[in-house]
Amino acid sequence: MSIPGNGFEQAVARVRAEVAALHGELVRYGLVAWTAGNVSGRIPGTGYFVIKPSGVGYADLSPESLILCDPDGGPVAGSQDAGLSPSSDTAAHAYVYRNMPGTGGVVHTHSPYATAWAARGETIPCVLTAMADEFGGEIPVGPFAIIGDDSIGRGIVSTLQGHRSRAVLMRNHGPFTIGRDARDAVKAAVMLEDVARTVHFAHQLGEPLPIEPAHIDALFERYQNVYGQQPAATPSNSGVH
Repeated sequence: MSIPGNGFEQAVARVRAEVAALHGELVRYGLVAWTAGNVSGRIPGTGYFVIKPSGVGYADLSPESLILCDPDGGPVAGSQDAGLSPSSDTAAHAYVYRNMPGTGGVVHTHSPYATAWAARGETIPCVLTAMADEFGGEIPVGPFAIIGDDSIGRGIVSTLQGHRSRAVLMRNHGPFTIGRDARDAVKAAVMLEDVARTVHFAHQLGEPLPIEPAHIDALFERYQNVYGQQPAATPSNSGVH
C-alpha cells in the first residue's frame, strides 16, 4: 500500500510524539501494570495509525519506537525502530479505525475498577452527573473475544455504534475507549476508571439512585457543547471602535 503524500511524514511525526507522551498518562493515573495497555492515534485524514510496540515498557517508549500501521493493521516497511513488533491489539485498533471513521484514537487498559466490572460482565449504570457529561449514559459491556485478531475490534464496534459512550467493557478482558484523537481517548480512559471506582463504592453503601434519561440528555448536551473555553469570536468590521 502506498504512503500518502502532502505532509504525511510531518503528520506522522506529530502523532508519534503525542502518542508516546500519552502512554505516560496511563502510568500517571494508575491505569496500567507492567506493559498491559496501549494507545494508538490515527494520522489525520488517512486510515494509517501509530501504536505501541508489543511488550515494551512505558519508560522505554520514544516517538520513534511506535509502529506506523496501514489501514489493515500491517506495519509500514521501514517505519519500525529496530524491527519491533506492534501491539497484540493492533488488529482490534485497525478494525475500529476502519469502521468508525470519526475515531482518531483508541486506548486499551486493564485499569482495576473498570476491569472488575468487565470481569462481572456488568454494565456501569449512569448514576453520576460526571458519567452523563462524559459518556452520555451507561458504560456498556462488549462480548468476550480472543486476543490476536480483529474479534475484539468487532466487539467494540458492534457495541459502540449507535451508542454515545466512548468506553466499552470487553467481558472478562477490560476497557477500551475511543476519542476524536488519542488525547481524547486517554481522557475517556481516565474518566472511565474514575466513575467505575465511585460507582463501585456507591454499591457498597446501598443501591445508587438513577438519573432520569431527560436529565442525562441535558447534561451530555451541555458538557459536550457548552462546557469549557469556547473559541474566541472573530472581530467584526462594524466600524465601532
